[in-house]
Amino acid sequence: MPRLVSHPDEVKIVTRRFGQGAAEIDRYLELGGYQSAKKCLEQGAEWIIAEMKASGLRGRGGAGFPTGMKWSFVPKQLDKPKFVVVNGDESEPGTCKDHLIFLHDPHSVIEGAIIAGLAIGAKQGFIYLRGEYRYLLEIMEKAVADAYARGFLGKNIFGLGDESTGTEFQIITQTGAGAYEVGEESALMESVEGKRGVPRIKPPFPALVGLYGGPTVINNAETIATVPHVIAMGAAAYAAVGSERNGGTRLFSLSGHIERPGVYELPMGYNLKKMIYEVGGGVKGGRGLKAVIPGGCSTPVLLPEEIDIGMDFDQVAKAGSMLGSAGVVVIDDQTCIVEFALRTISFYQHESCGWCIPCREGTDWLKKSLTRFHAGFGEAKDIDNMQYIAENMMGRTFCPLGDAAAGPILGFVKKFRKEFEEHLNGRPCPFARHGESAVG
Repeated sequence: MPRLVSHPDEVKIVTRRFGQGAAEIDRYLELGGYQSAKKCLEQGAEWIIAEMKASGLRGRGGAGFPTGMKWSFVPKQLDKPKFVVVNGDESEPGTCKDHLIFLHDPHSVIEGAIIAGLAIGAKQGFIYLRGEYRYLLEIMEKAVADAYARGFLGKNIFGLGDESTGTEFQIITQTGAGAYEVGEESALMESVEGKRGVPRIKPPFPALVGLYGGPTVINNAETIATVPHVIAMGAAAYAAVGSERNGGTRLFSLSGHIERPGVYELPMGYNLKKMIYEVGGGVKGGRGLKAVIPGGCSTPVLLPEEIDIGMDFDQVAKAGSMLGSAGVVVIDDQTCIVEFALRTISFYQHESCGWCIPCREGTDWLKKSLTRFHAGFGEAKDIDNMQYIAENMMGRTFCPLGDAAAGPILGFVKKFRKEFEEHLNGRPCPFARHGESAVG
């Protein structure tokens, strides 16, 4: 479990109640909980969506789509049930933030889901936890039960009407079976419906045809937990914390070869180099920096000369990578990139649902090629073949898992080709450490 850490540059918005006993509903209420939902109930759907748009809040799960815009896509008048789904399937390697929200501030997820329901006219919400997070299910279920007992969930939330005139919002919690694939929104909906977690063909998109065929909004747990704070502090104030087109803060997971690993809440646009050397204390053991993965292992690697950038969706994209889930993985100069690439593709090959051929076969070919290559049995043509396979996976799969697997491999091969060449002709790994793994 990552440490709950702190740094003077942090701006505590999402984490402001962490460590204060806010998992208990009485303490949550003492700290201002459920006031944002009550305000939204009084203001109405159009006001909520306008606030979300003005806040600059973008999806914290990886894609970075503007939250208010996503909510506005749901049709206002439709004779079908609408749904809100909270995606707590935190499975991206290098990412360890959402479970801290469930652990320390579960009511913020419930309150955010209520607000999302009010915005789109939904009466039913689902909070979906990663399969390995079953130990958090008890915490989340207790929080939901307490919210029902206080009248914040149910037929007439907040008691502002009666059972015939009041606003209804229900929540169901559940866990997955431990599959990375269900982090993709359409595969998650399949899992919620009790089916195998494989992606759906798009279009139609969830805002029109989603869970059980009804219009559905799916947001990451951090996104939903942020919503009550946006309402409490005001859209303009929240937007001002971050950078242009990237409002607010982000929970950054620092891991790898870093002196002070942990989860830090920093403004969007915070400098990556400063994050590593000042917030994280620099590379572990005083070693040199070899590379940085900025947004979880599915994002392309950055070289040391490329990290003097702001950590928001636009600036990281301009640098040739993605902010993704904000899982920052630091790699020191004693790490074998070929082995790191092998471990990366091994994960994605194992997690591929197997539904589409480019992903199923491509990840398997890449894993076999890298296994042979790292063992010293590769040929020069294998480097170009790996790049060719990865390029032909990009954009050719039903869901982004194919891109998530191929993108990092392309980055490793293009930026560390010389290191791949050093493994040719039966040479042992130049970074081998007395038979131990070179990857921390």
